[in-house]
Amino acid sequence: MPLDVQAEAGAQATAEATFVHSTCPHDCPSVCALEVERLSPTRIGRVRGARDNSYTAGVICAKVARYAERVHHPDRLREPLLRVAEKGLAQGRGGRDAFRPIGWDEALDRVAEALLAAERRHGSETVWPYFYAGTMGLVQRDGIERLRHAKRYSRQFSTICTTLADSGYAAGAGVLRGADPREMALSDLIVIWGGNPVSTQVNVMTHVSRARKTRGAKLVVVDPYRTGTAEVADLHLALRPGTDGALAAAVIHVLLRDGLADRAYMARYTDWDAEAEAHFAARDPAWAAAITGLGAAEIEAFARLYGETERSFIRLGYGFTRSRNGAANMHAASCLPAVTGAWRHEGGGALYSNRSLFGFERTLIEGLDVLDPSTRALDQSRMGPVLCGDKRDLGEGPPVTALFIQNTNPLVVCPESARVREGFLREDLFACVHEQFMTETAALADVVLPATSFLEHDDIYLGSGHSHLQVAPQVIEPYADCRSNHEVNCALAGRLGAEHPGFAMTAWEIIDATLTAAGLPDARSLADAYWLDRVLPFEQMHFLEGFGHADGRFHFKADWAALGREPEGMPRMADHVPLIDAPDQERPFRLVTAPSRSFLNTSFSETPGSQQRERRPTLLMHPESCAALGIAAGTRVRVGNRLGSILLHAEPFDGLQPEVVVIEGLWPNAAFEGGAGVNTLVSAEPGKPKGGAVFHDTAVWVRPDS
Repeated sequence: MPLDVQAEAGAQATAEATFVHSTCPHDCPSVCALEVERLSPTRIGRVRGARDNSYTAGVICAKVARYAERVHHPDRLREPLLRVAEKGLAQGRGGRDAFRPIGWDEALDRVAEALLAAERRHGSETVWPYFYAGTMGLVQRDGIERLRHAKRYSRQFSTICTTLADSGYAAGAGVLRGADPREMALSDLIVIWGGNPVSTQVNVMTHVSRARKTRGAKLVVVDPYRTGTAEVADLHLALRPGTDGALAAAVIHVLLRDGLADRAYMARYTDWDAEAEAHFAARDPAWAAAITGLGAAEIEAFARLYGETERSFIRLGYGFTRSRNGAANMHAASCLPAVTGAWRHEGGGALYSNRSLFGFERTLIEGLDVLDPSTRALDQSRMGPVLCGDKRDLGEGPPVTALFIQNTNPLVVCPESARVREGFLREDLFACVHEQFMTETAALADVVLPATSFLEHDDIYLGSGHSHLQVAPQVIEPYADCRSNHEVNCALAGRLGAEHPGFAMTAWEIIDATLTAAGLPDARSLADAYWLDRVLPFEQMHFLEGFGHADGRFHFKADWAALGREPEGMPRMADHVPLIDAPDQERPFRLVTAPSRSFLNTSFSETPGSQQRERRPTLLMHPESCAALGIAAGTRVRVGNRLGSILLHAEPFDGLQPEVVVIEGLWPNAAFEGGAGVNTLVSAEPGKPKGGAVFHDTAVWVRPDS
């Protein structure tokens, strides 16, 4: 079983080494508990997983284990920078030659003056603070919301990550909660559906490994291509992208047909009725095989294995949230344990996210007490259309003429990245980017501010993939002249006339007040204890006291209208809904833009270890398709659709269906010949019923580049 960094590797530490506790801040459900070697007040050495944390269990991914490579990288931003060259012109040193250093007071004054000038011209909604998950710490990530609300700037509808899957899971369970993931070690069958934890959430594999070693548990992976996780599975179901609902419906058909459904459980805990019975009677494996590209026998075998195993645990991943029909697919897959009654057993049930375990008050952090709900909310995933003036987004309000960006790199991350770049090049747009590196977004800013890393400030973290709450005090002094998000937000608030008690508090004081208001231990006590396990009793984690809906039942019948404004076309029950960007004669391939093992979104793409492992952007393509197009290993190919085209190298790979192609890793746009990155091809059209980016839902053509 491949585990990236074992605790034993850290056991070689010398007796003189000083290890302190911290928490991984990156956009990953594992939220690993860390032990960081502090070599001096300004330097770290090794980073390892906390061995006494029952979820992290001493194992972390290799990229975070190499974190000294990132925090002490010579290319980190050291001081505030002011643009002195025209936007968009090629500049040396990754764009740094377009800027000159300035002091913090001048930088903050210039940013505040630009935001105030934009507000005077167009009103407050012309300013759009924009952020996401470069850090998952609540104070440093979400404090920008306090500035937004205090100034009545345009709000952000955060859709780029989990919106589709959240809607789908809530449609069935009624709440974002599931079984304790540590129970996977007690399972006899683990189904990884919509995720690749070997690359993206290695701690899942720790508990899978324990179950396989101690119980002989089977591992099934449902994924469109043979990932690192699929390589070690007992069964890999390599279905076509966006067809998960058909597979789930056919599995339910077999469970009902073969007497593997727990009828007593369904009667007590779900809304099952004759309508549901008739619906699934028509969804047999042959029907699903034609949609998914799997064999009917494969579907039958999986259904029987699942139905005959009481302790079956489904770990549902974020892959569901990357397709236009992702909400429907997530709902369909989440129905399975409600059919077999797997929720009744320890080591059984399902988990997508445990975010609902952490329901404490965020008013102080986010400034919710000064929120004006009448201000418009702009869709984060539609940054390109927003900046290019699309009236579907802006409505009757003003254009966005000022951006303040923290924790994200939208020129690479956002769909329709060519339009994002077009928007950034507008002469009337002011942009300030607070960053650790000169990303492609920072390189198009007017002012760039240097940001601290997670080791250089205080914060609090919630584990959506487990149940631990963690407070992480500062480990080392800030690098060079870097400042934290909280410090910058408070400094700008003073210059902008934004009023809120949170702006007069330190990050530590906000953490302490937030915990105290929730009746939890104070910040110092929690930091000294390292973490607080918020897991609920077994009966509640397994919904034996009722699901999250008002009737206490799991819903096979989804009320999509209650979950979003666009329920049209969504299926009443688990089914295949053809909302996807289907292939056609012009665009015969379906593109999956999957995470790589060494990058995390755009983070770590700047570190030597990650670059060495990933090498270059590569298109994985079935050998049959390669042969038909005359493509050999290493051939330069152009991949495109109506949004544009990109240039990279192909690699024959037999771990997917012939009409599926995969590009792993969110490489910088500059890593592609011609400078157009993979999200050039991804549509900004939102998924249903509530929105959401559709990164794995793209039909493309592929041609050898002559």
